[in-house]
Order: sequence, then C-alpha cells, then structure tokens
Amino acid sequence: MTPFQSAHEAEFAATMDVVADVLVVGSGFAGLTAALTARRLGASVNVIEKMKGLGGNSVISDGVIAAAGTSFQKRQGIEDSPESMLRDMLRAGRGLSHEPLARAVAFGSADAFEWLLELGVAFQDKVERSGGHSASRGHVAGRHTGAAIIHPLLRHCREEGVAIATQTVLDAFVTNQSGRVVGLDVREGHDYRDPDSGTPRRIGAARAVVLACGGYGADVAFRSVQDPRLDATVDTTNKPSALAQGLIAAMRLGAAPVQLSRIQLGPWGSPDEKGFGTGPGFASYAAFPYGLVVNPATGKRFMNELGDRRARSDAILALGHPAVSIADEMACAVASYDPAKALQRGVVRRFESAAELAAAYDMPVDALEQTIDSFAAGVAKGEDAAFGKSILADAQPPKPPFYAMRTWPKVHFTMGGLRADAEARVLDCDGRIIPGLYAAGEVVGGTHGDSRLGSAAIAECIVFGRIAGRAAAR
Repeated sequence: MTPFQSAHEAEFAATMDVVADVLVVGSGFAGLTAALTARRLGASVNVIEKMKGLGGNSVISDGVIAAAGTSFQKRQGIEDSPESMLRDMLRAGRGLSHEPLARAVAFGSADAFEWLLELGVAFQDKVERSGGHSASRGHVAGRHTGAAIIHPLLRHCREEGVAIATQTVLDAFVTNQSGRVVGLDVREGHDYRDPDSGTPRRIGAARAVVLACGGYGADVAFRSVQDPRLDATVDTTNKPSALAQGLIAAMRLGAAPVQLSRIQLGPWGSPDEKGFGTGPGFASYAAFPYGLVVNPATGKRFMNELGDRRARSDAILALGHPAVSIADEMACAVASYDPAKALQRGVVRRFESAAELAAAYDMPVDALEQTIDSFAAGVAKGEDAAFGKSILADAQPPKPPFYAMRTWPKVHFTMGGLRADAEARVLDCDGRIIPGLYAAGEVVGGTHGDSRLGSAAIAECIVFGRIAGRAAAR
C-alpha cells in the first residue's frame, strides 16, 4: 500500500498542493543522482532547491571522484582495490568512521564512476592521487570542475521527466498517522538572504522523501555551536546555501544527529581571497602533490604535503600564521593546472628565483634555498626522508621560476550529520528507521569519521544517491 490508499490518507493527500512518488531535497550530486535513479525505476520525481541556481556546492567542487578498481585505473596499470580504499578512509577517520557507510562508498565507488561515464561525463585520462590515499584513484571530471558532472546529471533529469523547482526551501517534514514521512512543508519564491521569505505550500510524497541538502559549512551560527573555534572569523569554501535548515528539520522529526562537531577544514585555502576561490586548485593539484609547503618564519618545511586533510590543516594552524605553498612550472603542467586566473587575481604569484620568493614573503633566503635543494634531492631519489611524503612517479625536482601562494585553512566539509544506515534509511535516536525518509551525501554523518579524504565526497554522493533513489522508488 502507498501512504495515500486508505480513505483517511486520501483525504490527507487532498491537503497537498502537489504529490509526486518521490521528493528530493537538494540539487547537488547526491540529489540529482537520487532523482534520476528513482525516475528510471518508474517513479514520478520532484526536486526542490532553495537557491535560484542549481547544483549547490557540488557545481563549484573540483569534480574529482575517488574510485577503486575502475576501467581507467586498469588501463593505466594502477593497482587498487575497494579494500585498500576502505582502509584509507578508516585510517583518515581515526576510529570514528561508521564502517558500514564507509564500506558502501569504497565498494560502490567503481560502479558509481562507470555510471557517470554512461551518463556522458567526460573524465581526463590522468588519474590523480590525493592526500591520504595509498593509490592514484582520483578521477578528474572535465577541467577540474564539479559542473562537468552536474550538467550531464541535470540534462538527463530534465530529458527523463524529473521536475525541478528552485527557490523552494524546506521548513518541515509532514508525517501521517503512523509516523511515516509523506510530504514536506516548503516555501516557494524563497530568497536565502531573507530567511522568512517565500509562500508556504505543502507537497506530498506518495513513496518517500530523499534528503540531499548538503552540509552546514556556511552556517556560522550552527557550526560555531558545534565547534566554538569556527566563528565568523573563519572563512568557508562553501556557497552561502550550505546551511543547516534541512538537517535541523530532520532532527525536529526525531532523526538522530551524528558527530556534528566534526567539521573539516580545507588545508589549501588562501587568506587572500574569499570563499573557495582560485587558490585551492594550485595548492591541491600542483603544490601539495609535486611541490612543497614552508613556514615563512623559518623557510623550512613542516609537514607531509600529501597527508590527510586533518593532519595538514592542524599543522598549518599550529604555525599561527599562513604557510606558503610552492610549485614550479613543470608541476603545474603535469597537474594540468593553469595558474593564469589565480595569477591575475594576485592569489598565486610568480618568482624568477628562490631569493625573489623569499623576499616577497619575508623569509630567510638561505633557509628557503636549502629547503628547496633538499626537497629536490629527495624527489630525484624518489623518497622524502624528512616527512615521508610519497614522491609521485611523474614528479621532477623543482626549479625556477616558482609559483607560490599563502595558504590558510577554511571550513570545507561537515563530517557530522544525520544517522543513516547503509541502505540510506534515516534512523532516530533509538536506532529505529524513520519510514519514508532517506538521506544521501554530506547531510549524512559518520561516513568519514574525523577526517574525509579528498575526492571521497563525490563518491559518497553518487553511491548513496543511487542507493537512496532505488529505495525511495520502491
């Protein structure tokens, strides 16, 4: 039986402004994946998005999906396995990961990647290795942009009959007499700059609701309650839409929160620009994998540039001031990173020598030159004796001219969220399933524990978006 088959429920359904089989909250990777999956199983699907534009944080992401055992890896002779990816995720999680969720991501990642290929997502031939991963498993969409994944997802959703409403914000979940989620109270015409704006409506879900509204990285009030250090003085890479509204609505319904204080800082942010900006591409794909990061007060390295995000962010914060990330032209070329935009904005700077670079950042020149020479010698030998950084196969000793950027962490991802099981069902504080409610993506807590590995978020969104979409359509 559907929730609306009894006489009482039919009367209840009549109070809805519109009814679809499946309602999806959020238009990022997880939401669109769930919507398309449910639609292909014959369900009518409505997606609501609180912003005017579609794609959420996903559309401005770097578009790299971690996947183990893919056709791309096999073609390039890269040895990898879901077991290895799971071990890496659990190691980064520092004992706090909910293993069934992490396992689902690792073991579903290759199928998720191949599914994106089938949708027409274009990936670069090069498979990258992100910090904390023991193998090259970062598959790069388009020109390092999440839009290269969002646009094909949107095209298929529209072509296959998924209805999408923008500027529609979730206020509350609607339940029937038995406690099953059967709809949403929303406001249409919402402007995120005015929290109370919009016209109230009630929309129904004959089968299920999928919550895929993302994290709360831009919600200063909510995140600073969880971690008082992350007040308004700490910038975020997230869009202004990354708020806790959907999460709070689910908690009011009785959904259990998980690890809300686990908030990840991106170690590659720049204090010289607001938001995500242009700098993370330079640090993530050129400087961290192929170059070096130094303390400007000493001119020396202080961390493994390919450690996980928590380790790198903590190391930079411990300095008490921004670090300086350095790479050369060859590193940018190998990483397929074009520094032109970052150079134009003054976030990344170009220097003809180490001495010129040292002077620009008030560094001791002798110490910097010695650091660069020592690092270059290690790259030539294929080993980093100082910090144990993995020297990538295509890495070359750095030489002038150099590119450099001031580096300071920013709030990037929220590991905390709702409690859900490996079938994407949302659970209450007693561990009971909340019928009719599924969740996917960053709104789910526990998958990554203490620290998410770079490129694992898109894998999580696609894997659990498909799981939630299949379940919701039943």
